[in-house]
Amino acid sequence: MTSSSETLGDLFATFQREAFRLETLDVYNIPRSAANLQAFLDGKPQPEGYNAEWVEQIRSHTSVGKRVYRVHILSRPLTPYLKYELGWGYRTNISGGEEFFILDTTDRPNPLPGVGDFWFFDSERPAVMHYDESGAFLGAETLPDDRAEEFIRYRETALAHARPFPEWWAEHGE
Repeated sequence: MTSSSETLGDLFATFQREAFRLETLDVYNIPRSAANLQAFLDGKPQPEGYNAEWVEQIRSHTSVGKRVYRVHILSRPLTPYLKYELGWGYRTNISGGEEFFILDTTDRPNPLPGVGDFWFFDSERPAVMHYDESGAFLGAETLPDDRAEEFIRYRETALAHARPFPEWWAEHGE
């Protein structure tokens, strides 16, 4: 599901300055993560080398001055999946230099109603993420550069209403 010849993987491999991600779902149904999610839910310790491949990929970007960051729009109480994603995933990925922000809509309206998940590269190339009702990834749609201004507004709005993850987690983490 792409609208150009560039895939999400291409965009992630070739961005020059920054890769921004907006996350909006309470559950992401990722089959390759099922065993880790179950271990987390069972109260087992985080496996050695958890998320190492992603952390290394992020580090390959951040070590040369590129920024990789995301905002997750969520409400409390957290779903079991979000407890896992934030508790294991975000806290691990920070070690590679990825930055996380939380836009908590528990006590206020969502400033981006109807805006779904996307990646946005170098303030130029948006890639909209499509998921089914279970949170399973269906594909990415790479949009033309002339849509960049719209996604700049989304990114700036999300960041203006979000808190840095470490600060938010210290107050609301489980």
